[in-house]
Amino acid sequence: MELTRVAISALFLLLAFGSSSAKVEEENPEFWRSQAKQTLQSVLDRELNTNVAKNILFFLGDGMGITTYTAARILKGQLQNQTGEETVMTMDTFPSVGLAKTYSVDFQIADSAATATAYLCGVKTNLNTIGVSAATRNGVCKSQKGNEVTSILKWAKDAGKSVGIVTTTRVQHATPAATYAHTASRKWYSDADMPAGAKKDGCTDISSQLLSNTDIDVIIGGGRKYMTPRGTKDPEYPRDYSSWGKRKDGRDLIKEWQSMKFGKVAHYVWNKTDFDAVDPETTDYLMALFEPGDLRFEADRDPNMDPSIVETTEKAIRILQKNPKGFFLLVEGGRIDQAHHAGRAYMALHEAVALDYAIAKGLELTKENETLTIVMADHSHPMTFNGYPFRGQSILGKSPLWAMDVLPYTTLMYGNGPGHKVANGTRPDIRNVNTKTKDYVQLAAVPTESATHSGEDVAVLARGPMAHLFQGVQEQNYIAHAMAYAACVGADQRQRGQRCS
Repeated sequence: MELTRVAISALFLLLAFGSSSAKVEEENPEFWRSQAKQTLQSVLDRELNTNVAKNILFFLGDGMGITTYTAARILKGQLQNQTGEETVMTMDTFPSVGLAKTYSVDFQIADSAATATAYLCGVKTNLNTIGVSAATRNGVCKSQKGNEVTSILKWAKDAGKSVGIVTTTRVQHATPAATYAHTASRKWYSDADMPAGAKKDGCTDISSQLLSNTDIDVIIGGGRKYMTPRGTKDPEYPRDYSSWGKRKDGRDLIKEWQSMKFGKVAHYVWNKTDFDAVDPETTDYLMALFEPGDLRFEADRDPNMDPSIVETTEKAIRILQKNPKGFFLLVEGGRIDQAHHAGRAYMALHEAVALDYAIAKGLELTKENETLTIVMADHSHPMTFNGYPFRGQSILGKSPLWAMDVLPYTTLMYGNGPGHKVANGTRPDIRNVNTKTKDYVQLAAVPTESATHSGEDVAVLARGPMAHLFQGVQEQNYIAHAMAYAACVGADQRQRGQRCS
Protein backbone atom coordinates (compact mmCIF):
# COMPACT_ATOMS: atom_id res chain seq x y z
CA MET A 1 0.00 0.00 0.00
CA GLU A 2 2.85 2.37 0.90
CA LEU A 3 4.51 1.75 -2.46
CA THR A 4 1.26 2.51 -4.22
CA ARG A 5 0.97 5.85 -2.40
CA VAL A 6 4.54 6.67 -3.38
CA ALA A 7 3.76 5.89 -7.01
CA ILE A 8 0.56 7.95 -6.99
CA SER A 9 2.34 10.90 -5.39
CA ALA A 10 5.05 10.72 -7.99
CA LEU A 11 2.47 10.65 -10.77
CA PHE A 12 0.79 13.80 -9.44
CA LEU A 13 4.17 15.55 -9.37
CA LEU A 14 4.74 14.35 -12.90
CA LEU A 15 1.43 15.74 -14.09
CA ALA A 16 2.04 19.00 -12.27
CA PHE A 17 5.46 19.69 -13.70
CA GLY A 18 5.63 17.52 -16.80
CA SER A 19 4.74 20.33 -19.19
CA SER A 20 7.73 22.43 -18.18
CA SER A 21 9.57 21.46 -21.37
CA ALA A 22 6.68 22.44 -23.62
CA LYS A 23 7.19 25.43 -25.89
CA VAL A 24 5.12 28.50 -25.03
CA GLU A 25 3.33 28.57 -28.37
CA GLU A 26 2.12 25.02 -27.80
CA GLU A 27 -0.04 26.27 -24.91
CA ASN A 28 -2.08 28.25 -27.41
CA PRO A 29 -4.84 26.17 -29.06
CA GLU A 30 -4.38 28.16 -32.27
CA PHE A 31 -0.89 26.67 -32.65
CA TRP A 32 -2.32 23.20 -33.04
CA ARG A 33 -5.28 24.32 -35.15
CA SER A 34 -3.07 26.19 -37.58
CA GLN A 35 -0.67 23.26 -37.84
CA ALA A 36 -3.53 20.85 -38.52
CA LYS A 37 -5.04 23.14 -41.17
CA GLN A 38 -1.75 23.35 -43.01
CA THR A 39 -1.35 19.59 -42.92
CA LEU A 40 -4.94 19.08 -44.07
CA GLN A 41 -4.47 21.45 -46.99
CA SER A 42 -1.30 19.68 -48.07
CA VAL A 43 -3.18 16.37 -48.07
CA LEU A 44 -6.08 17.91 -50.02
CA ASP A 45 -3.66 19.33 -52.58
CA ARG A 46 -1.93 15.99 -53.08
CA GLU A 47 -2.30 14.45 -56.53
CA LEU A 48 -1.74 10.81 -57.35
CA ASN A 49 1.45 10.12 -59.25
CA THR A 50 0.57 7.40 -61.77
CA ASN A 51 3.79 7.59 -63.77
CA VAL A 52 5.80 4.49 -64.55
CA ALA A 53 8.59 4.24 -61.99
CA LYS A 54 11.83 4.47 -63.91
CA ASN A 55 13.74 3.85 -60.69
CA ILE A 56 12.99 1.96 -57.49
CA LEU A 57 14.89 3.05 -54.40
CA PHE A 58 14.14 0.60 -51.62
CA PHE A 59 15.30 1.34 -48.05
CA LEU A 60 15.02 -1.48 -45.54
CA GLY A 61 15.54 -0.91 -41.83
CA ASP A 62 16.21 -4.41 -40.52
CA GLY A 63 14.33 -4.67 -37.22
CA MET A 64 13.10 -1.07 -37.47
CA GLY A 65 9.67 -1.59 -35.91
CA ILE A 66 7.32 1.23 -34.99
CA THR A 67 8.87 1.67 -31.54
CA THR A 68 12.33 1.95 -33.06
CA TYR A 69 11.03 4.38 -35.67
CA THR A 70 9.47 6.64 -33.02
CA ALA A 71 12.45 6.48 -30.68
CA ALA A 72 14.87 7.20 -33.54
CA ARG A 73 12.84 10.28 -34.47
CA ILE A 74 13.20 11.60 -30.93
CA LEU A 75 16.91 10.78 -30.84
CA LYS A 76 17.52 12.51 -34.17
CA GLY A 77 15.95 15.68 -32.82
CA GLN A 78 17.79 15.46 -29.52
CA LEU A 79 21.10 15.08 -31.34
CA GLN A 80 20.22 18.45 -32.89
CA ASN A 81 19.55 19.97 -29.43
CA GLN A 82 15.78 19.83 -29.85
CA THR A 83 13.26 18.20 -27.54
CA GLY A 84 12.89 15.54 -30.22
CA GLU A 85 9.26 14.49 -30.19
CA GLU A 86 8.20 16.99 -32.84
CA THR A 87 11.17 16.23 -35.10
CA VAL A 88 10.29 15.42 -38.70
CA MET A 89 12.31 12.50 -39.99
CA THR A 90 12.93 12.27 -43.73
CA MET A 91 10.80 9.14 -43.78
CA ASP A 92 8.02 11.06 -42.00
CA THR A 93 7.54 13.08 -45.18
CA PHE A 94 6.41 10.09 -47.24
CA PRO A 95 2.73 10.65 -48.11
CA SER A 96 1.63 7.04 -48.48
CA VAL A 97 1.76 4.84 -45.39
CA GLY A 98 0.62 1.29 -44.83
CA LEU A 99 1.26 -1.74 -42.66
CA ALA A 100 2.69 -5.12 -43.61
CA LYS A 101 1.94 -8.40 -41.84
CA THR A 102 5.26 -10.12 -41.22
CA TYR A 103 4.49 -13.72 -40.21
CA SER A 104 6.16 -16.50 -42.20
CA VAL A 105 4.46 -19.64 -43.49
CA ASP A 106 5.63 -21.65 -40.49
CA PHE A 107 6.04 -19.12 -37.65
CA GLN A 108 4.00 -16.28 -36.14
CA ILE A 109 7.21 -14.28 -35.78
CA ALA A 110 9.55 -14.35 -38.75
CA ASP A 111 13.25 -13.85 -39.36
CA SER A 112 15.01 -11.66 -41.91
CA ALA A 113 15.34 -14.48 -44.45
CA ALA A 114 11.64 -15.31 -44.65
CA THR A 115 10.60 -11.66 -44.61
CA ALA A 116 13.12 -10.64 -47.28
CA THR A 117 11.88 -13.42 -49.52
CA ALA A 118 8.36 -12.05 -49.03
CA TYR A 119 8.90 -8.37 -49.81
CA LEU A 120 11.59 -8.90 -52.47
CA CYS A 121 10.39 -12.09 -54.19
CA GLY A 122 6.65 -11.71 -53.60
CA VAL A 123 6.26 -15.14 -51.96
CA LYS A 124 6.00 -15.98 -48.27
CA THR A 125 8.23 -18.82 -47.13
CA ASN A 126 9.66 -20.62 -44.09
CA LEU A 127 12.03 -19.38 -41.43
CA ASN A 128 15.74 -19.34 -42.34
CA THR A 129 15.20 -19.93 -46.07
CA ILE A 130 16.00 -17.45 -48.83
CA GLY A 131 14.66 -17.06 -52.35
CA VAL A 132 12.64 -20.26 -52.22
CA SER A 133 9.00 -21.15 -51.65
CA ALA A 134 7.58 -22.70 -48.48
CA ALA A 135 7.90 -26.13 -50.09
CA THR A 136 11.57 -25.85 -49.10
CA ARG A 137 12.52 -27.20 -45.68
CA ASN A 138 15.03 -25.37 -43.52
CA GLY A 139 18.49 -26.82 -44.11
CA VAL A 140 17.34 -29.55 -46.50
CA CYS A 141 19.13 -29.03 -49.80
CA LYS A 142 17.05 -31.48 -51.84
CA SER A 143 13.85 -29.63 -50.94
CA GLN A 144 14.93 -26.38 -52.59
CA LYS A 145 15.32 -27.87 -56.08
CA GLY A 146 12.53 -26.58 -58.30
CA ASN A 147 11.21 -24.28 -55.58
CA GLU A 148 13.39 -21.25 -56.34
CA VAL A 149 11.70 -17.85 -56.66
CA THR A 150 13.23 -14.72 -58.19
CA SER A 151 13.35 -11.19 -56.83
CA ILE A 152 12.37 -7.69 -57.88
CA LEU A 153 16.10 -7.03 -58.42
CA LYS A 154 16.25 -9.75 -61.07
CA TRP A 155 12.99 -8.58 -62.63
CA ALA A 156 14.47 -5.09 -62.91
CA LYS A 157 17.72 -6.42 -64.38
CA ASP A 158 15.82 -8.51 -66.91
CA ALA A 159 13.97 -5.33 -67.92
CA GLY A 160 17.28 -3.65 -68.74
CA LYS A 161 17.70 -1.63 -65.56
CA SER A 162 20.89 -1.36 -63.53
CA VAL A 163 20.70 -2.94 -60.08
CA GLY A 164 22.54 -2.72 -56.79
CA ILE A 165 22.65 -3.67 -53.13
CA VAL A 166 24.01 -1.56 -50.30
CA THR A 167 24.06 -2.92 -46.76
CA THR A 168 25.70 -2.34 -43.39
CA THR A 169 25.92 -6.11 -42.88
CA ARG A 170 27.79 -8.71 -44.93
CA VAL A 171 26.47 -8.82 -48.49
CA GLN A 172 25.65 -12.51 -47.96
CA HIS A 173 23.30 -11.70 -45.06
CA ALA A 174 19.61 -12.54 -45.29
CA THR A 175 18.26 -9.26 -46.65
CA PRO A 176 20.70 -8.62 -49.50
CA ALA A 177 20.96 -12.35 -50.25
CA ALA A 178 17.24 -12.50 -51.02
CA THR A 179 17.84 -10.30 -54.06
CA TYR A 180 20.04 -12.92 -55.75
CA ALA A 181 20.29 -16.24 -53.86
CA HIS A 182 18.20 -19.39 -53.47
CA THR A 183 19.08 -21.45 -50.42
CA ALA A 184 17.53 -23.78 -47.88
CA SER A 185 19.68 -22.16 -45.20
CA ARG A 186 20.50 -18.51 -44.70
CA LYS A 187 23.64 -19.64 -42.83
CA TRP A 188 25.38 -21.08 -45.91
CA TYR A 189 27.49 -17.93 -46.40
CA SER A 190 30.40 -19.88 -47.92
CA ASP A 191 30.96 -23.51 -48.81
CA ALA A 192 32.68 -23.94 -45.43
CA ASP A 193 29.32 -23.29 -43.76
CA MET A 194 27.55 -26.06 -45.67
CA PRO A 195 27.14 -29.68 -44.58
CA ALA A 196 28.74 -32.26 -46.85
CA GLY A 197 25.33 -33.67 -47.74
CA ALA A 198 24.09 -30.34 -49.06
CA LYS A 199 27.11 -29.94 -51.30
CA LYS A 200 26.78 -33.52 -52.51
CA ASP A 201 23.15 -32.85 -53.39
CA GLY A 202 24.19 -29.95 -55.58
CA CYS A 203 23.44 -26.90 -53.43
CA THR A 204 25.80 -23.94 -53.58
CA ASP A 205 26.73 -21.32 -51.02
CA ILE A 206 25.37 -17.78 -51.01
CA SER A 207 28.68 -16.10 -51.88
CA SER A 208 29.11 -18.13 -55.05
CA GLN A 209 25.54 -17.28 -56.06
CA LEU A 210 26.42 -13.59 -55.76
CA LEU A 211 28.49 -14.10 -58.90
CA SER A 212 26.49 -16.73 -60.77
CA ASN A 213 22.81 -15.82 -60.43
CA THR A 214 22.28 -12.19 -61.41
CA ASP A 215 24.62 -9.62 -62.92
CA ILE A 216 24.57 -7.03 -60.11
CA ASP A 217 26.12 -3.68 -61.00
CA VAL A 218 26.84 -2.38 -57.49
CA ILE A 219 27.60 -4.52 -54.43
CA ILE A 220 28.48 -2.65 -51.24
CA GLY A 221 28.74 -4.00 -47.70
CA GLY A 222 30.91 -6.45 -45.80
CA GLY A 223 31.69 -10.15 -46.10
CA ARG A 224 35.23 -10.41 -47.51
CA LYS A 225 36.07 -13.60 -45.61
CA TYR A 226 33.37 -15.63 -47.38
CA MET A 227 34.81 -14.73 -50.77
CA THR A 228 38.42 -15.95 -50.43
CA PRO A 229 40.16 -19.30 -49.83
CA ARG A 230 40.80 -20.56 -46.34
CA GLY A 231 43.98 -19.05 -44.93
CA THR A 232 43.85 -15.90 -47.07
CA LYS A 233 44.95 -13.07 -44.81
CA ASP A 234 42.59 -10.14 -44.60
CA PRO A 235 44.11 -6.92 -45.98
CA GLU A 236 42.87 -4.88 -43.02
CA TYR A 237 43.32 -7.39 -40.20
CA PRO A 238 46.17 -9.67 -41.34
CA ARG A 239 46.89 -10.89 -37.80
CA ASP A 240 43.28 -11.73 -36.94
CA TYR A 241 42.73 -15.37 -37.85
CA SER A 242 38.94 -15.02 -37.55
CA SER A 243 39.06 -12.45 -40.38
CA TRP A 244 40.91 -14.70 -42.81
CA GLY A 245 39.28 -16.34 -45.81
CA LYS A 246 36.89 -19.22 -45.10
CA ARG A 247 36.37 -21.02 -48.40
CA LYS A 248 37.29 -24.71 -48.61
CA ASP A 249 36.95 -24.95 -52.38
CA GLY A 250 39.98 -22.73 -53.02
CA ARG A 251 37.99 -20.23 -55.06
CA ASP A 252 38.81 -16.54 -54.84
CA LEU A 253 35.44 -15.06 -55.73
CA ILE A 254 36.76 -11.51 -55.69
CA LYS A 255 39.29 -12.32 -58.43
CA GLU A 256 36.65 -14.32 -60.30
CA TRP A 257 34.31 -11.34 -60.18
CA GLN A 258 37.03 -9.09 -61.56
CA SER A 259 37.81 -11.49 -64.40
CA MET A 260 34.10 -11.76 -65.25
CA LYS A 261 34.02 -8.00 -65.87
CA PHE A 262 36.76 -8.01 -68.50
CA GLY A 263 36.19 -5.17 -70.91
CA LYS A 264 34.17 -3.18 -68.37
CA VAL A 265 35.27 -0.58 -65.86
CA ALA A 266 34.93 -2.66 -62.70
CA HIS A 267 36.39 -1.70 -59.33
CA TYR A 268 36.90 -3.84 -56.25
CA VAL A 269 37.71 -1.82 -53.12
CA TRP A 270 37.94 -2.59 -49.41
CA ASN A 271 38.79 0.78 -47.85
CA LYS A 272 37.46 4.30 -47.93
CA THR A 273 40.44 5.80 -49.76
CA ASP A 274 39.97 3.54 -52.75
CA PHE A 275 36.19 3.86 -52.50
CA ASP A 276 36.38 7.64 -52.63
CA ALA A 277 38.62 7.39 -55.69
CA VAL A 278 35.95 5.49 -57.66
CA ASP A 279 34.48 7.82 -60.26
CA PRO A 280 30.80 6.93 -60.67
CA GLU A 281 30.67 8.61 -64.07
CA THR A 282 33.14 6.14 -65.58
CA THR A 283 32.36 3.06 -63.45
CA ASP A 284 30.30 0.18 -64.80
CA TYR A 285 30.63 -2.17 -61.82
CA LEU A 286 31.61 -1.74 -58.19
CA MET A 287 32.19 -4.32 -55.48
CA ALA A 288 33.08 -2.72 -52.15
CA LEU A 289 33.58 -5.03 -49.16
CA PHE A 290 34.71 -2.99 -46.16
CA GLU A 291 34.89 -5.69 -43.47
CA PRO A 292 35.50 -9.44 -43.23
CA GLY A 293 31.97 -9.77 -41.83
CA ASP A 294 29.41 -7.10 -40.98
CA LEU A 295 30.33 -3.42 -41.02
CA ARG A 296 31.00 -1.57 -37.79
CA PHE A 297 28.13 0.08 -35.97
CA GLU A 298 27.72 3.71 -36.95
CA ALA A 299 28.77 4.78 -33.44
CA ASP A 300 32.01 2.75 -33.79
CA ARG A 301 32.74 3.50 -37.44
CA ASP A 302 36.15 4.95 -38.29
CA PRO A 303 35.30 7.65 -40.85
CA ASN A 304 38.83 7.41 -42.22
CA MET A 305 38.48 3.71 -43.03
CA ASP A 306 34.82 3.08 -43.74
CA PRO A 307 32.27 5.29 -45.51
CA SER A 308 28.88 5.98 -43.96
CA ILE A 309 25.64 4.55 -45.30
CA VAL A 310 24.97 8.03 -46.70
CA GLU A 311 28.19 7.90 -48.71
CA THR A 312 27.64 4.34 -49.95
CA THR A 313 24.07 5.16 -50.95
CA GLU A 314 25.21 8.20 -52.89
CA LYS A 315 27.95 6.31 -54.73
CA ALA A 316 25.57 3.51 -55.67
CA ILE A 317 22.91 5.87 -57.03
CA ARG A 318 25.43 7.89 -59.04
CA ILE A 319 26.72 4.73 -60.70
CA LEU A 320 23.30 3.20 -61.35
CA GLN A 321 21.45 6.28 -62.54
CA LYS A 322 23.55 6.52 -65.71
CA ASN A 323 21.35 3.81 -67.20
CA PRO A 324 18.64 5.52 -69.30
CA LYS A 325 16.26 2.65 -68.42
CA GLY A 326 16.62 3.35 -64.72
CA PHE A 327 17.65 1.28 -61.73
CA PHE A 328 16.65 -0.78 -58.71
CA LEU A 329 18.66 -0.26 -55.52
CA LEU A 330 18.25 -1.96 -52.16
CA VAL A 331 19.75 -0.04 -49.24
CA GLU A 332 19.70 -1.91 -45.94
CA GLY A 333 20.32 -0.48 -42.50
CA GLY A 334 21.05 -3.99 -41.33
CA ARG A 335 22.65 -3.42 -37.97
CA ILE A 336 19.56 -1.91 -36.37
CA ASP A 337 18.51 -5.50 -35.92
CA GLN A 338 21.85 -6.68 -34.56
CA ALA A 339 21.95 -3.93 -31.97
CA HIS A 340 18.46 -4.89 -30.81
CA HIS A 341 19.49 -8.53 -30.51
CA ALA A 342 22.22 -7.36 -28.14
CA GLY A 343 19.77 -5.22 -26.14
CA ARG A 344 21.65 -2.05 -27.05
CA ALA A 345 19.06 0.60 -27.83
CA TYR A 346 21.69 3.33 -28.23
CA MET A 347 23.30 1.50 -31.12
CA ALA A 348 20.00 0.53 -32.73
CA LEU A 349 18.65 4.08 -32.70
CA HIS A 350 21.87 5.59 -34.05
CA GLU A 351 21.75 3.06 -36.90
CA ALA A 352 18.16 4.09 -37.66
CA VAL A 353 19.07 7.78 -37.64
CA ALA A 354 21.92 7.06 -40.07
CA LEU A 355 19.48 5.28 -42.36
CA ASP A 356 17.19 8.30 -42.30
CA TYR A 357 20.07 10.50 -43.48
CA ALA A 358 20.70 8.00 -46.29
CA ILE A 359 17.04 8.27 -47.28
CA ALA A 360 17.43 12.05 -47.45
CA LYS A 361 20.45 11.64 -49.72
CA GLY A 362 18.49 9.27 -51.92
CA LEU A 363 15.66 11.77 -52.35
CA GLU A 364 18.17 14.52 -53.07
CA LEU A 365 19.79 12.56 -55.89
CA THR A 366 16.61 11.37 -57.61
CA LYS A 367 13.48 12.90 -59.10
CA GLU A 368 10.21 12.11 -57.37
CA ASN A 369 8.21 12.06 -60.59
CA GLU A 370 10.23 9.07 -61.86
CA THR A 371 11.55 7.36 -58.71
CA LEU A 372 9.45 5.18 -56.43
CA THR A 373 11.06 5.32 -53.00
CA ILE A 374 10.02 2.79 -50.38
CA VAL A 375 11.01 2.67 -46.71
CA MET A 376 10.00 -0.26 -44.54
CA ALA A 377 11.11 -2.72 -41.89
CA ASP A 378 11.22 -6.47 -42.30
CA HIS A 379 10.14 -7.22 -38.73
CA SER A 380 10.12 -5.64 -35.30
CA HIS A 381 11.81 -6.25 -31.93
CA PRO A 382 10.46 -6.51 -28.38
CA MET A 383 11.63 -3.03 -27.38
CA THR A 384 9.09 -1.01 -25.43
CA PHE A 385 8.77 2.74 -25.01
CA ASN A 386 7.32 3.12 -21.53
CA GLY A 387 6.99 5.07 -18.31
CA TYR A 388 6.07 8.76 -18.24
CA PRO A 389 9.20 10.59 -19.37
CA PHE A 390 9.00 14.38 -19.49
CA ARG A 391 8.79 16.12 -22.84
CA GLY A 392 12.31 16.48 -24.19
CA GLN A 393 13.81 13.96 -21.79
CA SER A 394 16.57 11.84 -23.29
CA ILE A 395 15.07 8.89 -25.12
CA LEU A 396 17.92 6.85 -23.62
CA GLY A 397 17.18 8.07 -20.10
CA LYS A 398 15.04 6.88 -17.20
CA SER A 399 11.39 7.37 -16.41
CA PRO A 400 10.93 9.89 -13.57
CA LEU A 401 8.15 7.66 -12.23
CA TRP A 402 9.78 4.79 -10.38
CA ALA A 403 8.43 1.27 -10.14
CA MET A 404 6.73 -0.41 -7.16
CA ASP A 405 10.10 -1.70 -5.96
CA VAL A 406 11.15 1.95 -5.53
CA LEU A 407 13.76 1.65 -8.24
CA PRO A 408 14.04 3.56 -11.53
CA TYR A 409 13.80 2.02 -14.99
CA THR A 410 14.71 3.18 -18.46
CA THR A 411 12.23 4.58 -20.96
CA LEU A 412 13.34 1.92 -23.43
CA MET A 413 13.33 -1.71 -22.31
CA TYR A 414 13.15 -5.17 -23.88
CA GLY A 415 10.69 -8.00 -23.42
CA ASN A 416 13.60 -10.46 -23.57
CA GLY A 417 17.32 -10.43 -24.15
CA PRO A 418 20.73 -10.32 -22.47
CA GLY A 419 19.66 -7.38 -20.29
CA HIS A 420 17.74 -9.58 -17.82
CA LYS A 421 19.53 -8.85 -14.54
CA VAL A 422 17.09 -9.79 -11.77
CA ALA A 423 18.96 -11.37 -8.84
CA ASN A 424 17.09 -12.88 -5.87
CA GLY A 425 13.91 -11.28 -7.14
CA THR A 426 15.44 -7.78 -7.20
CA ARG A 427 16.18 -5.55 -10.15
CA PRO A 428 19.50 -3.73 -10.25
CA ASP A 429 19.58 -0.18 -8.90
CA ILE A 430 20.42 2.07 -11.86
CA ARG A 431 20.11 5.40 -10.07
CA ASN A 432 23.83 6.05 -10.55
CA VAL A 433 24.16 4.26 -13.88
CA ASN A 434 24.56 6.27 -17.07
CA THR A 435 22.06 4.64 -19.42
CA LYS A 436 22.90 6.96 -22.30
CA THR A 437 26.20 5.32 -23.28
CA LYS A 438 26.66 3.20 -26.39
CA ASP A 439 27.58 0.14 -24.33
CA TYR A 440 24.58 0.19 -21.99
CA VAL A 441 22.36 -2.89 -22.27
CA GLN A 442 18.71 -2.15 -21.51
CA LEU A 443 16.92 -4.24 -18.87
CA ALA A 444 14.91 -7.18 -20.20
CA ALA A 445 11.99 -9.02 -18.64
CA VAL A 446 13.03 -12.52 -19.76
CA PRO A 447 16.59 -13.89 -19.94
CA THR A 448 17.64 -14.89 -23.46
CA GLU A 449 21.13 -14.85 -24.92
CA SER A 450 19.88 -12.66 -27.74
CA ALA A 451 16.68 -10.64 -27.92
CA THR A 452 14.18 -12.25 -30.27
CA HIS A 453 12.18 -10.57 -32.99
CA SER A 454 8.58 -9.51 -32.39
CA GLY A 455 5.59 -10.12 -34.58
CA GLU A 456 3.61 -6.90 -34.91
CA ASP A 457 2.99 -5.31 -38.29
CA VAL A 458 5.65 -2.97 -39.68
CA ALA A 459 5.27 0.38 -41.40
CA VAL A 460 5.58 0.73 -45.17
CA LEU A 461 6.20 4.27 -46.42
CA ALA A 462 6.19 5.30 -50.07
CA ARG A 463 6.56 8.32 -52.33
CA GLY A 464 6.85 8.75 -56.06
CA PRO A 465 5.10 6.89 -58.90
CA MET A 466 2.23 4.67 -57.71
CA ALA A 467 3.06 5.32 -54.06
CA HIS A 468 -0.65 5.03 -53.27
CA LEU A 469 -0.42 1.28 -53.92
CA PHE A 470 1.33 0.92 -50.58
CA GLN A 471 -1.54 2.06 -48.37
CA GLY A 472 -3.64 -0.15 -46.13
CA VAL A 473 -2.82 -3.33 -44.23
CA GLN A 474 -1.27 -5.88 -46.59
CA GLU A 475 0.55 -9.17 -46.57
CA GLN A 476 4.29 -8.53 -46.74
CA ASN A 477 4.72 -10.38 -50.03
CA TYR A 478 2.37 -7.82 -51.68
CA ILE A 479 5.19 -5.25 -51.60
CA ALA A 480 7.23 -6.92 -54.35
CA HIS A 481 4.23 -7.14 -56.66
CA ALA A 482 3.26 -3.51 -56.06
CA MET A 483 6.81 -2.37 -56.84
CA ALA A 484 6.85 -4.46 -60.00
CA TYR A 485 3.52 -3.02 -61.14
CA ALA A 486 4.74 0.53 -60.51
CA ALA A 487 7.91 -0.04 -62.55
CA CYS A 488 6.41 -2.28 -65.25
CA VAL A 489 8.84 -5.11 -64.52
CA GLY A 490 8.31 -8.78 -63.79
CA ALA A 491 6.09 -11.40 -65.35
CA ASP A 492 2.71 -10.05 -64.26
CA GLN A 493 1.55 -7.72 -67.04
CA ARG A 494 -2.13 -7.78 -66.10
CA GLN A 495 -4.14 -4.57 -66.20
CA ARG A 496 -1.17 -2.45 -67.23
CA GLY A 497 -2.53 -1.59 -70.64
CA GLN A 498 -1.05 1.48 -72.31
CA ARG A 499 0.67 2.54 -69.11
CA CYS A 500 3.67 0.25 -69.69
CA SER A 501 3.94 0.60 -73.46
